[in-house]
Amino acid sequence: MRIGILGLGRIGAFHAETLSGLGAVESLVVSDPFADAAKAAAERFGAEVADSPEALLAAGVDGVVVAAATDAHPALILACVEAGVPVFCEKPVARTMAEGVEVLKAVEGRDVPVQIGFNRRFDAGFVAARAAVRSGELGKLHTVRSTTLDPAPPPAAYIAASGGIFRDCSVHDFDIIRWVTGREVTEVYAAGGNRGADYIREAGDADTTGAVLTLDDGTLAVVSNSRHNARGHDVRMELHGFADSVAVGLEDKLPLRSVEPGVTFPAGTPHDFFMDRFTAAYRAELAAFTEVVAGTRPSPCTVADALEAGWIAEACTLSLHEHRPVTIEEVRRT
Repeated sequence: MRIGILGLGRIGAFHAETLSGLGAVESLVVSDPFADAAKAAAERFGAEVADSPEALLAAGVDGVVVAAATDAHPALILACVEAGVPVFCEKPVARTMAEGVEVLKAVEGRDVPVQIGFNRRFDAGFVAARAAVRSGELGKLHTVRSTTLDPAPPPAAYIAASGGIFRDCSVHDFDIIRWVTGREVTEVYAAGGNRGADYIREAGDADTTGAVLTLDDGTLAVVSNSRHNARGHDVRMELHGFADSVAVGLEDKLPLRSVEPGVTFPAGTPHDFFMDRFTAAYRAELAAFTEVVAGTRPSPCTVADALEAGWIAEACTLSLHEHRPVTIEEVRRT
């Protein structure tokens, strides 16, 4: 098949490399507002260059991967849908939830699949954890712990435009909690602090946060996030049930050091970058998209799925600023 890529920054170039290695993909068409980025990708992967999204859609593509800036996501998703071309778009759907809801309204009932990029759904550990929950081998869940800790904060310009740590970082935890447990979040309580980079505080954000989520069956989920984890990029999940407990991310590249006498685990070099931690998941995610394009599977992460994680992020942001519990329905009505 012939796949288009809109946006050739860090993640777009990474997707181009991944797609070029998939057997189902015969050719690529790439486009970026910065001509040099598109040219470099074309030379590296033997891709055709289109000078605009419109030209790319007119180039006979079977599917499109959107890796452009967030502000462009709604228009590019809708342009692909209008052209009848299946589209994969990195999260978020839009800069604001209001815009995201408008995208959902526009694509609902259409025959064109849209897949949103939440790559943890394709990580082998999270897939196994979901299977353990769904099979009943853990019994009823009572506690979930989800962690995302970055080794260093992103630049000030990114922080200023990100919408906050819950919207750009924790949202991955929120999505994977829903996906693994099969439950919805009903209420949140969030807290946060700043003991690191001053520019994060100045942007009105927190660099370290904790949130307690109440799921619709009474299970408690505890989410921990930080921009400062010097040992590496730490992504984990624990699921505790009345019959058994399992963990995702408990492997030799876990960026955590044991101080127990005689313990050598973890013995590997810690993960220091999200692309390192999730290389295989990204590949599986785009392989799944080629199946969506081929019509052999439905979208594994819809616009509606992405918005549900977004509502949890909105509730946590409000809870952090107002120091109180917030229900999902409260933010959904605003």
